[in-house]
Amino acid sequence: MRDTKESRLLLALLVAVAFALITVDIRGGEESPVDGARRVAATVFGPVENSVASAVDPIGNAIGAVRDSGERHSRIAQLERENAELKAKLGSDDRNRNRLQELDKLLRTAGAGQYGIKAAEVIAIGAAQGFSWTVTIDAGAQDGIRRDMTVLNGDGLVGRVTTVGPSTATVLLANDPDFTVGTRIERTNELGFATGQGARPLSVQLLNGKAKVKPGDRLVTFGSQADRPFVPGVPVGEVIRVDPSSGDLTRRLFVRPYAGFSRLDIVGVVVQAPRTDPRDTVLPAKPKPAPTVTVTVTPSPDGEQPPGEQPQGERDERMNAQPVPGVTPRPDEE
Repeated sequence: MRDTKESRLLLALLVAVAFALITVDIRGGEESPVDGARRVAATVFGPVENSVASAVDPIGNAIGAVRDSGERHSRIAQLERENAELKAKLGSDDRNRNRLQELDKLLRTAGAGQYGIKAAEVIAIGAAQGFSWTVTIDAGAQDGIRRDMTVLNGDGLVGRVTTVGPSTATVLLANDPDFTVGTRIERTNELGFATGQGARPLSVQLLNGKAKVKPGDRLVTFGSQADRPFVPGVPVGEVIRVDPSSGDLTRRLFVRPYAGFSRLDIVGVVVQAPRTDPRDTVLPAKPKPAPTVTVTVTPSPDGEQPPGEQPQGERDERMNAQPVPGVTPRPDEE
């Protein structure tokens, strides 16, 4: 269509008419003179609008889904973060609960032996200064730690302090091959020296080659002069095997240590030795053996068997006479 003077005049006229109709419709309200025309237009063009809307709905839904998808992903990510934090909290609570139990055992052990201890946490494990079995604890000279102090936990002997820094210290573990401690057997008081063998049981050389020792015997530390590096009475371990090839001068034992060197966490450094030797009082109580049940049968005064009981011979004959399901007797057994 050409842009002529007539077309511009027609467009202006249509705009004026439309403006006039809108004004009349607004002023008329519900009784507008164009209300009938509006209903006719709605009847005619309504189905067309619905069809167009139905065709366009998937596009609108897709746009809304994309918008909502971002919100859902954010919510899922938030929930995942909350779950991770909750799991971490629960894990932390379990660890704290275990550490409290270890600390309680340590305090009970220290109390039984009257050891003055400084509790510490194992913060590192590994080789240090040529030692192959060592741990580092978070207590040092500032906490009163000195070299050659005994280290224990709630189970028993852990090792001895070898190097001390301002706030940390290195502990040589009792299972290190360079570790040696004097021991005493609980039952017989036989003396010996225990040496570490890494992941294997401790090796103990008894001074008395004819000492009577059996598996299950328990050992404690004998103690050192001036209680350094070892205080007396600390549980060491339990005999699991006696070497039969030992000579007449010494006898070799293999001892399972009480302390688990691969799972150390809370330990105690003995900063004050007991006034008297606790002897065997620090050892854990031995488990009580299960009672033996004995069944006795009292015959009746007339010599007859009680009801429901038969002599052993008769029971055996009946049992032998009963056929075994699925087994056909041989001709010579019938």
